[in-house]
Amino acid sequence: MARGNEQRGDGGQRRGRDRGGPSEERAESDIVEKLVHINRVAATVKGGRRFSFAALMVVGDQKGRVGYGHGKAREVPEAIRKATEEAKKTMIRVPLRESRTLHHDGAGRWGAGKVMVRSAPPGTGVIAGGPMRAVLETLGVQDVVGKSVGSSNPYNMVRATFEALKAQSSPRQIASKRGKKVADVLGRRADGASAAADGE
Repeated sequence: MARGNEQRGDGGQRRGRDRGGPSEERAESDIVEKLVHINRVAATVKGGRRFSFAALMVVGDQKGRVGYGHGKAREVPEAIRKATEEAKKTMIRVPLRESRTLHHDGAGRWGAGKVMVRSAPPGTGVIAGGPMRAVLETLGVQDVVGKSVGSSNPYNMVRATFEALKAQSSPRQIASKRGKKVADVLGRRADGASAAADGE
């Protein structure tokens, strides 16, 4: 009983510090935090049901680093704080082309959730919805086309999006793997495009 009171008191102290609604977005030391989803969870115990909250957060520096985290607590602000801390610990770096779009198309899958992401020309904007949009915006992508197929569960969609982003590779990474120069890799791609154009 005392433990429950302690938790409640702790949540009350934090409430003043972390005030904000479910659609909040905070910037702290160049890290943008987005609350993707919040869920009320009920645990049936002797004497009734005990409610707690589960939060899904996405954080990123909008310069190619992004992470996600899940937190659960008796109070909403505490759940958000836990999720944010976990997200900051699990950030990944994704190579971006011209700091605005992805280097190539990609696909990711998690459970029944499948997503596809495609690089786009300047001026396209972020064409994606829901959890995918939150991930891509915090990553710092300005032009991208995204599509989700299957499960619309926010947890599956976020994880599938991360799987697609982890598969991204830059020309520099490909060149170092193959023991070639970046110009050779890019030149071959350009030559292939021009050859295809000539064939048409």
